[in-house]
Amino acid sequence: MIPAGKLRHRVTLQSKGTPTRDAMGGEVITWTDVATVWADVSALSGRALIAAQQAQSEVTARIIVRKAAAGSIADDWRIKHGSDIYTLHAIIPSDDGVDYNLQCSKGLKNG
Repeated sequence: MIPAGKLRHRVTLQSKGTPTRDAMGGEVITWTDVATVWADVSALSGRALIAAQQAQSEVTARIIVRKAAAGSIADDWRIKHGSDIYTLHAIIPSDDGVDYNLQCSKGLKNG
């Protein structure tokens, strides 16, 4: 269990809504806020890429939240931290079952 004092960031867990179509036939995905919880957000690594003649970057991060506060998290959710949107890749329960260790990335794909 991570000490409560390390959970100093507010993050919002968002679930993916049912895709709809816009006037041009493109897919529109809406996101619904499920819970806003205290978390520890840590950047683990970053990389820069050049794709389609554009520079892009990706940051891999670990976000730790209390399991009781977050409830059930699905692997197609995303995490919003301020203006940053993190794509969720893996949900790892802690050994003691108190926390979730969320493996995420931001930059290349936002949710």
